[in-house]
Amino acid sequence: MSRFRKVIEGLKPAFLMVVVQVFYAGVSISYKLTTNDGKSLSVLMAYRFLFSSAFMVPVAYFLERKSKPKITVRVLVQAFFCALFGATLQQNLFVEAVSLAGATYATAMYNLVPGVTFILAVCFGLERLNIGTTTGKAKVLGTLMGIGGAMMLTFYKSIEVPIWPTLVNLMKHAQPAEVSSTHIWGTSLAMGTCLSYSIWLIVQARMSENFPWHYTSAALMSVMAAIQSIIFALCMERNNWSQWKLDWNVRLFTIVYTGIVASGVAWVLIAWCLRKKGPLYASIFNPLFLVLVAIAGSLLLDERLYLGSIIGSVLIVIGLYVVLWGKGKELQRILEQKLKKSPFEVEQLEIITTKHGNGKNVESNNGEMKSSVTTSSSVLTGNDHLQEEGK
Repeated sequence: MSRFRKVIEGLKPAFLMVVVQVFYAGVSISYKLTTNDGKSLSVLMAYRFLFSSAFMVPVAYFLERKSKPKITVRVLVQAFFCALFGATLQQNLFVEAVSLAGATYATAMYNLVPGVTFILAVCFGLERLNIGTTTGKAKVLGTLMGIGGAMMLTFYKSIEVPIWPTLVNLMKHAQPAEVSSTHIWGTSLAMGTCLSYSIWLIVQARMSENFPWHYTSAALMSVMAAIQSIIFALCMERNNWSQWKLDWNVRLFTIVYTGIVASGVAWVLIAWCLRKKGPLYASIFNPLFLVLVAIAGSLLLDERLYLGSIIGSVLIVIGLYVVLWGKGKELQRILEQKLKKSPFEVEQLEIITTKHGNGKNVESNNGEMKSSVTTSSSVLTGNDHLQEEGK
């Protein structure tokens, strides 16, 4: 019985990450259905982050009130920029991309996040290129493969690949067979989504160094995003107050679902998985998001799959895994070097563990040894503890 329980515990992180990807696939599909009703997308985002704030603030209060998070002016400024790039700008671009290019194409671009983050980190001096090493070559090759796949996904369709016949089409209109200007513009917005999300990862990594209260950080980000999104929506729809009216329809479902499930429940599940397995483990489930959206889009939205789209998506996914492989090997090497250079610290940890049963000194010293590894990992994998807040 104990062995069976261990097997279940071992499978729990994988099962929860699959559940998270199903949640996010539902976000993309619900976005596409909502954009078909002609309502304002900026108002939709404003309501989403309002619901997200209403969910995350109580969660952060009850889970972290005893640790008394220190909210300073610097933390508020960092939370503002995290919300701007990781939620407000990123989600407004993404929902527009879904509207113009389709759920499958917009979702495929999300797998470019590690590559784009790598490029930005090199530009800002947060990451060395190390083109002479195997890991450096892997990250460069994976990034180039992802960019090439994105270009093919955008500009090349080729023949249609029929997967299964279906009579279900919730969109009620035919999909264009040729690459249109709206498709190109929508895919460009999806690229902007990746850029915005990658900038957020870098800012969030800096914030996490000095503010380790993750639930409070997510709550601050949700509140800031709600304020920003409301201001943006008021500017866009200042003469049309009917856009703010909510009815019992798919729009209300999308707001509640994306605000509470995608920005609340899913984030809690991801935070738990990250503590158990780390960010690289969470990253390998990203392509499942694309597969689920492609299947659901084909079945429910009559989104056609083309040979160019499939080849482009495969290149993006392969590029993602190559970048993650290179980064994983690099983090492993850095950790081994840290342990080799600090044998005295490791010995000290054992002594302190014997003398102090509460483990506070161990946690402090161990945190100093691994802080650079944690920061690098959170910046370059594209799946930090708040990743799902941005989706």
